[in-house]
Amino acid sequence: MASTVGAMSPAINPEWLFKLRVAVARHGENDRARWWNTNKALSTTGALALRRNLPRTYMFAQARIVLAVAARRCREHYDLPNSVNLWDLPEALEEAVEASWGDWLDDGAAWAPFFDSLKSPAARDLTTLLTELGLVTDRELDDARSLRRSAEGRSVILSRSFGGTKEEVALLALGFDKGTDGLVVPYARLG
Repeated sequence: MASTVGAMSPAINPEWLFKLRVAVARHGENDRARWWNTNKALSTTGALALRRNLPRTYMFAQARIVLAVAARRCREHYDLPNSVNLWDLPEALEEAVEASWGDWLDDGAAWAPFFDSLKSPAARDLTTLLTELGLVTDRELDDARSLRRSAEGRSVILSRSFGGTKEEVALLALGFDKGTDGLVVPYARLG
């Protein structure tokens, strides 16, 4: 886990961050972008596999599986010390997301529309998916246009050090779309 960074922006809502991660994770599955080795785990297929044994929480079990695989795959592909990526943010953000799980599990029915929208998304690219889900703003989309792949083609670096803003986290997600022909890991340096 990345070290803490100053005060985190109060605009980073744990629910938004979780949805952003899940949307990127779904897009990266083998039936879509082929960035990590899960295949339709966040689709109807994954729901059918888990719903019987986890009737109230299967959606979150699906998410937990794909998020763990995505995080590991990104660490294996490009892991730079003293940096953050979408799956490895400063401790305060990670703790806020973890602390919210209990409430989300208690209100699983409210999450069904979100998870249903990811089962078979019409959007073929990540930027369109995140836009259709209302997870990114026009300004973040404009800022993402300036993101570039590194010379070795394995990463995308944000132009500034990570300050803990919502916009920076959105760019960490949008940067994955620079990997249209394979996985790239968007990251930002700490401090």
